[in-house]
Amino acid sequence: MNFLAHAFLSFDNPDILVGNLIADMVKGKQMDVYPSEIRRGIKIHRLIDSFTDSHPVTLEAKKLFQESAGRYGSSFLDVSYDHFLALDPLNQPKEGWELFAQNCYAQIEERGNILPSIFCNMYMYMKSEDWFSNYQNMWMIERSFDRLKRRASYLDDNAPVFADFEKNYNTIQKSYELFFPDLKKYVEEIS
Repeated sequence: MNFLAHAFLSFDNPDILVGNLIADMVKGKQMDVYPSEIRRGIKIHRLIDSFTDSHPVTLEAKKLFQESAGRYGSSFLDVSYDHFLALDPLNQPKEGWELFAQNCYAQIEERGNILPSIFCNMYMYMKSEDWFSNYQNMWMIERSFDRLKRRASYLDDNAPVFADFEKNYNTIQKSYELFFPDLKKYVEEIS
């Protein structure tokens, strides 16, 4: 899952939220410098990723990006799932996505002094482009895909990944609808 799902699956716990969002940027013993609840958020993030990557629906859905994205298919599927979460009326936060986003940004900034610098650099874009509110928009998904392509060492910047997303939109949405309830239940059980 991508940033929106990790934030959403933090279930309004600010320290879990921060751990969940910085997890990919914290390696090895770096984790030891964080308070216990942030470390718990990092662990939850990793469990979410493992569950997602091994789920049969996800394994099948990432094949939709095989031709255009190769080994990076799961990363593009993660962003796609965030899009469908942002459109999902069954999982919309009670306060709506805009207020949810603002609350998340405030909680992140309250802990700004302990965030990894690599996260802080990315966070400037996250907040200024309001990723959490805008994942529902196709332009945000296309922009996210373009950024992923630029960071992917073995992927051509012209790879038609977004075209595959558009072509398989309904199939990916059905995959999300089958997969996300399982993930949410799993995270509720481990939290």
